[in-house]
Amino acid sequence: MTPTHLPGRVAIPEQTRGTPSQSHLDRFNSASADDLQRTLLACLRSLRWSRRITDHRPYPTLDALLAASDEAAYDLTPVDLSEALAGETLPALPDGTYSAAHMAMDAAHAAYEAKFGHSFVICLDGLPPEEALDQVLAGIRSRLTNDPEEERVVAAEELRRLARGRLVDALRGAGL
Repeated sequence: MTPTHLPGRVAIPEQTRGTPSQSHLDRFNSASADDLQRTLLACLRSLRWSRRITDHRPYPTLDALLAASDEAAYDLTPVDLSEALAGETLPALPDGTYSAAHMAMDAAHAAYEAKFGHSFVICLDGLPPEEALDQVLAGIRSRLTNDPEEERVVAAEELRRLARGRLVDALRGAGL
């Protein structure tokens, strides 16, 4: 059975392990601005965020890079946040996910998007893959009780966490 995609746009990152090495960070610091921008935009679809990370190189340590990433994410304007939310893509559900799960996800996501006008995002770093679907459904249902301003704050924090995890994954891949 081939993986199917969730309806709507729910951001669920791939879960990987390991810490990037100093050589990964060195490649990050020495990459061309254009190459790095493409890599960073795959982590968080915000031009302001990616430019800020690029412009403040070199980073002496992974912790310094991640702190800069967090700070840049905290400084996103509402327009930047909307840009980042609009850029989120569909993840694949694991093989064998049954149709009732797809229906539940469809309904929950439709209600979320109707209320808030943007994609649901959630960071599942460290969560076992078999628990992801339940966590996403619980997250959508729980966050539907938020008012729009409160939810934008929560969504911004989830995007920050997603960007951080994706940035570590990009460094680990070191395809710069």
